[in-house]
Amino acid sequence: MVTQSAMRLLIDTDAFCKLGVGSLLVDAVGLLGADLRGCGRLPALPHMLRRGKVPKLFGVEACEALVPIAESMPVIEPASDVWLDKLTSVQGIDPGEAQMFASAAERSLIVITGDKRALRSLRSIPSFADALAGRIVVLDALLIALCDHLGVEELRRRIPALAAADKTAKVCFSVGNADPRGALLSYHGSLIVELDPLQLWAPCPGSTV
Repeated sequence: MVTQSAMRLLIDTDAFCKLGVGSLLVDAVGLLGADLRGCGRLPALPHMLRRGKVPKLFGVEACEALVPIAESMPVIEPASDVWLDKLTSVQGIDPGEAQMFASAAERSLIVITGDKRALRSLRSIPSFADALAGRIVVLDALLIALCDHLGVEELRRRIPALAAADKTAKVCFSVGNADPRGALLSYHGSLIVELDPLQLWAPCPGSTV
């Protein structure tokens, strides 16, 4: 069992599924100095992979293949009311995201999220910007880092299943786009401005982008 002190990062359901169907989970968490044993997930993830809208979106077979991976990962410990109460009833942040952000803020963990709607709501909540500064990792940033780590062509080979469920990836890795990394940098730069004062994780060392 992974203890809370050994847990380095948290990943939400959307990001888990998109990286999972693209066979990018191990590479992605490795870029953040962790492995899947030190990556916390929500309790409902295995159940969500088996039924409901998630299998419909990502495919039943793809989701079933991700169930053992999800079950091997530790469940995040509930955050205290000190942090969780700040997010209660905030429009745009569901209970799962609230638990994820509150736990990351309380325990100084990195959080990988694909929910930009939730981040737009989080940016206005007092104290979260300071607590999560540089610890919020969005999918766009991970894809930029993976371009550098794996190479654009290797990432382009893996991306179709992910791109089918993510508009930004679909546009950036479209057949007619010769520079996916440049397109991702543009999208990510716009997101940085939009989500201020939240400080996102920077995929390029020494850069704010």
